Amino acid sequence: MDLSIYISTEGMERLQKRINSLLAERPEVIQAVAIAREFGDLSENAEYKAARERQRAIDGEIDSLRRRAATLKVVDTSALPSDIVRFGTLCKTQDEDSGEIIRYKLVGAHEQNFYEDEGDLQVISIISPIGKGLMGKRVEDTALVHAPMGDRKLKIIEIT
Repeated sequence: MDLSIYISTEGMERLQKRINSLLAERPEVIQAVAIAREFGDLSENAEYKAARERQRAIDGEIDSLRRRAATLKVVDTSALPSDIVRFGTLCKTQDEDSGEIIRYKLVGAHEQNFYEDEGDLQVISIISPIGKGLMGKRVEDTALVHAPMGDRKLKIIEIT
């Protein structure tokens, strides 16, 4: 089963919010292109080139996000069991070697980038090594995570 196609309702809302913010920014950039065009010779017009590049970047991101949104499957996480770590789960873990307490939110691969700074919360994909290791675990279980930085043992302290 391809887990990379799933996105939470919250993740889809964040994706749509990003598309809307880009669409709101687009008219300003188009106007900046028009104003810069009036400065004359376009071959040596740095303002025009910068405005056109920004317009291309916005249009490209809008197109990419819309195509992505069309292929993703939204999962209502409220209907899923709350006693195991699963897609959409927020869980608190303790690294058994260092004793460090780490909070994780397991999200779809395509929604991970739509979370701003969440403080001490680490937003991870369900297809990442940590996400795969945590999936299906219960409180008091220990997840053995095979990460590129080495193996880690994460004890599940809390699931919300």
